[in-house]
Amino acid sequence: MAMFSGKGEGPSSEAVTLVGEEAYFHGVLAAKGSLRIEGVVEGDITDAITVEIGKKGKVKGNIAAETLSVAGAVEGDVVASRAIEVHAKGRLTGNIKTPRLRIDDGGFFDGTCAMTSAEDSAQEGSSESYQSAHSA
Repeated sequence: MAMFSGKGEGPSSEAVTLVGEEAYFHGVLAAKGSLRIEGVVEGDITDAITVEIGKKGKVKGNIAAETLSVAGAVEGDVVASRAIEVHAKGRLTGNIKTPRLRIDDGGFFDGTCAMTSAEDSAQEGSSESYQSAHSA
């Protein structure tokens, strides 16, 4: 899964946390780098740079990250300071706040979307954006 191409994005040496197909996680997951979910997460995901939800991945909780890519299912509110993309057969149910949104043919989104500028999102920061989205 490739996120939107642009300046400053691409492969890096950052750590990737993997929640495998057989894994089930319950609680708040603070991922300081990239996170790939192939299993089930029930709870919030915070502080992530990139979150990728694989085809079999499911998240029931809120997500705060720089970028989010959904090929599986997400049920919860999302704040992404850079971009959100929903792939074909991906499902995103919840309110989102991001400067860039892409939904492929066959992708599903049900909720409200607040588009922000990239500069606004960068100034707020992922954690603060997440908090403000839930205090409204």
